[in-house]
Amino acid sequence: MAIWRVHRSIEDLKNRSKNTLIENIGIEFIEIGEDFIKAKMPVDNRTKQPYGMLHGGASLAFAETLASEAASLCIDNFQKICVGLEINANLIRSVSDGFVYGVAQPISLGKSIHVWEIKITNEETKLVCISRMTLSILDKNKIGYSKSVL
Repeated sequence: MAIWRVHRSIEDLKNRSKNTLIENIGIEFIEIGEDFIKAKMPVDNRTKQPYGMLHGGASLAFAETLASEAASLCIDNFQKICVGLEINANLIRSVSDGFVYGVAQPISLGKSIHVWEIKITNEETKLVCISRMTLSILDKNKIGYSKSVL
């Protein structure tokens, strides 16, 4: 069963990413399924640490991007906004080139809290990182938020 309240295309997600960290580190959304969102991120000079391997911070930025975008598809974007409360990650395997792929799926979709699991794999589908993110769903009117990011 589809969980989405907002229907966006891959092109919509790409347009929302312009002039942000998402675009700057090369994250590309590639699929929106019934209960997941999938993207890929290059392992290159933008995302590597000095030893030439994928930076853990890049993995967390990738995980947060996936969970945040997925959560935004599950809420009324005219009334609500989702913001991160907590993110954690276990870095399992190093990657030094190519792409990593991330998939975010919900663990819990409450009215005020969402919890998402994000699995990041290498090109051979081996687990690179597993992350969990908790987001708060806030009423835009109560916090004075008016920017439209639809």
